[in-house]
Amino acid sequence: MTPLFPGGVAVSDLHVYDWEAEDGCRGGSPHLHTASSEGYVVTGGSGEVHTLTPAGHEVHALTPGEVVWFSPGTVHRLVNHGDLALIVVMQNSGLPEAGDAVLTFPSAVLDDPEAYAAAAALPSDPAVRADAARARRDLAMRGYLELREAIDARGAASVMSELHQRAAVLVQPRVAQWQQRWESTVEAETSRTRAQLAALAAGESGLMTDAAVARATPNPGPRAYGMCGRLQTWEWE
Repeated sequence: MTPLFPGGVAVSDLHVYDWEAEDGCRGGSPHLHTASSEGYVVTGGSGEVHTLTPAGHEVHALTPGEVVWFSPGTVHRLVNHGDLALIVVMQNSGLPEAGDAVLTFPSAVLDDPEAYAAAAALPSDPAVRADAARARRDLAMRGYLELREAIDARGAASVMSELHQRAAVLVQPRVAQWQQRWESTVEAETSRTRAQLAALAAGESGLMTDAAVARATPNPGPRAYGMCGRLQTWEWE
C-alpha cells in the first residue's frame, strides 16, 4: 500500500508575486480557507503576511526560518519585500484545490456564485494567464481594502462574521464532495493511527509490517499561477 503524505496534508513551493497592488505593496491575492488550516515555512527572501480575523488586522514579519500558521476563516495576504519564498503546508489535502479557498472579492461578487466562479477562474491560454492572475489579485484587493475600511468603521467581529457567512454560502454546494475527499485521506489516516496505537498497546507490530517509501512526482512545466504567487506542486499517488 502506498502511504499518504504524513497527516494527509499537501505541500507546495511558493515564490510570492512581486506585482504592485493598489495600496503600494507587492504580493498576492487576499483570501481565506473555509475548512483548512495553512502553514508557512519561510525559505528565502523577506516579507509579511497581513491577516484579518475577528481580533482585527495584524502584520506578521516573514524571514528565512520563520514558521507561521493560521486557522480557517483567517483572511491572509502575502506581501513580498524581496524574493519571498515559502514552503506552504495545507491541511486537508485536496480541499483547497476543490474550492476551499475563497478570495476576498467585493461583496456583490461573493454573493453571486456565477460571478465569483468567473472572476476566480484563470484561462487555459498561457499567453494571457499572468494578466488574468494579476487582474484576479486586483479584484481581491478591492474587496480586501473594503473589508479594512469596514473593520475600522464597525469593528472586526461583525465584519468578519458577515464575510464568513458569505463564504459558507458560496462553498456549500461543494461540501458533499469535500466530505468524500476528507474521508478517503485525513479520516483514513486518523483511523489507521488509531488502529496502530491499539496494536502497539497490545504489543503487536501492526502497520509496521507494511513499511514502504513513496516519492511524489513534480508536475511538469513552469510554475503554476496560484493565489499568492508561482507554485511548484507535486502529483500525489
